[in-house]
Amino acid sequence: MVENLTMAYGSYILQHDLNFEVSKSEIFIIMGGSGCGKSTLLKHMIGLKKPCAGSVLYNDIDFWKSDVDMQEKIMRSFGILYQSSALWSSMTLAENVALPLEEYTSMSDREIAEVVSLKLALVGLKGFENFYPSEISGGMKKRAGLARAMALDPEILFFDEPSAGLDPISSRLLDDLILQIRDSLGTTIIVVTHELASIFAIGDNSVFLDAASKTMLAKGNPKELLKRTDNHVLKSFLTRAENMSLKEIYGEDK
Repeated sequence: MVENLTMAYGSYILQHDLNFEVSKSEIFIIMGGSGCGKSTLLKHMIGLKKPCAGSVLYNDIDFWKSDVDMQEKIMRSFGILYQSSALWSSMTLAENVALPLEEYTSMSDREIAEVVSLKLALVGLKGFENFYPSEISGGMKKRAGLARAMALDPEILFFDEPSAGLDPISSRLLDDLILQIRDSLGTTIIVVTHELASIFAIGDNSVFLDAASKTMLAKGNPKELLKRTDNHVLKSFLTRAENMSLKEIYGEDK
């Protein structure tokens, strides 16, 4: 839960009065145009940047008012897929996925290998364990990054612009994978994106950040927001892709 959050760089206020709640096992979208503070909000939520004011709470525990041990415990429940995938180029995919297991568990090498194989298979990369990041496509790098983010079985997965740099087909396959993970594992997923296709395909709930007013203009299911909003800024954002059919947005003919 985010309560009365203000984000700032020095004296410059980026966003203020942010209030929203993410429910368990939902896919929550942080959306808005470029420069509105989406990725900065993500940094506040995962413990990389302290807010100017307000709270970020997990199970009613205020992250930024907790001691270091509690913060580390909360952060252990996170898995993060960065925009660039952030894979170590000198390591194979298996070695990349194994890294958090080696760092944060007491598992044996055999147990780690079994988990790595399972996670890579889960994202469709079975057989690519010994490939290096330079040897695979952009979409496969995203999936490998996701396998690493899932290595410790996180309660919450964070995605920062997961479709960035992907072609439409790879982007849709990644959206399908996100849905599969939520449906099969019950993972709570928080996604920063401005991509309409992804917003409408996977979003259960959302918050819309506006750069001009420096605050949130709406929250709720993206499809429902499109149906009922009278706010011209939000409506303009949600109707940018004129080539998207109603069937693509709503999943059925309207």
